[in-house]
Amino acid sequence: MKKVIVGISGGVDSAVAAYLLKQEGYEVEGLFMRNWDATLNNDILGNPTLNESICPQEQDYNDALEACQILGIPLHRVDFIKEYWDYVFTYFLEELKKGRTPNPDLLCNKFIKFDLFKKEAQKLGADYIATGHYAKIVDNKLYRALDKNKDQTYFLADINKENLKNVLTPLGHYLKSDVRRLASQIGLNVAQKKDSTGICFIGERHYQDFIKNYLKPNPGDIVDVSTQEVIGRHTGLMNYTIGQRRNVGLSGHELRHYVCGKNAAKNILYVAFGDSKYLYSDACTLENINLLGDLPLNLTAKFRYRGEDIPIEIESITASVIKIKYPKMAKSVTPGQACVFYHNEECLGCGFIKDVYKNGQKLWYLS
Repeated sequence: MKKVIVGISGGVDSAVAAYLLKQEGYEVEGLFMRNWDATLNNDILGNPTLNESICPQEQDYNDALEACQILGIPLHRVDFIKEYWDYVFTYFLEELKKGRTPNPDLLCNKFIKFDLFKKEAQKLGADYIATGHYAKIVDNKLYRALDKNKDQTYFLADINKENLKNVLTPLGHYLKSDVRRLASQIGLNVAQKKDSTGICFIGERHYQDFIKNYLKPNPGDIVDVSTQEVIGRHTGLMNYTIGQRRNVGLSGHELRHYVCGKNAAKNILYVAFGDSKYLYSDACTLENINLLGDLPLNLTAKFRYRGEDIPIEIESITASVIKIKYPKMAKSVTPGQACVFYHNEECLGCGFIKDVYKNGQKLWYLS
């Protein structure tokens, strides 16, 4: 009997993944990862930013333990707090300092869930590891899940190709509604538990209150991108995203406006009024490339998790930088975010957006 170590998070997806694998005849054990120290969630005065009687990570562990008892499988526990800080959260903070918009979930999967977790599982005698991700892994290739609304291949695109070996993702063949229904049928305690959101492993926080514990607020000028006039003050570039329309800090301006760029060196937030023309681009360069397969001619890409598939063309490619074109234009292509490659249902890897172009010119307000 082959042994599978399942990453049990305390949520419904990983618990149902464990159940399905047990039904298939595997010897199943769970492994809970603790990757964040909840005592770090204090404000600048040292007061807890949350009012829970028990910290979220411990509640998740208790839920995971109860789910495993219901399933009749053992649950192990491991701490990767230092590793998460070194490999994921430090990168997150450094990208914010550069005025970029990072996505730590990709690095969390790359370094924690599909590397350190896998090594820990092998110490426990695992033949396979398994997760509750909505994705399909077939012959060491990554494919979109059946449930396109829940598909998580975008967040898995930066995984080392070697780490796709001996990985099972049983939920790739299920709809989320079916997973909930199955969890209820077998009496799982987490059947109706709300899905986790927010930063990977840190969970839901008031973002600005949380991040100011690590980055000192650095107010600066808000500039009208078309006139170059200073029209207001921002609270810190890390508090804004490209395309943001609410809470920009221009409540006195009646015209519809949006964030269109940042300049970290000058600490300027650029805002545009009227239509969305400043958000559109037709090319970008990508760095920190991770390829899971060869890139064919008929590619599409997603520039954000919930974004649409955009047809792209490879203009140039080296070991470290890829330049792509997307003649139909794309909206809010943002430095620091991942551009994930697809060929039909297969996910072929990703690169991280560096510079953005339109009509052959680099968008100077996205520097």
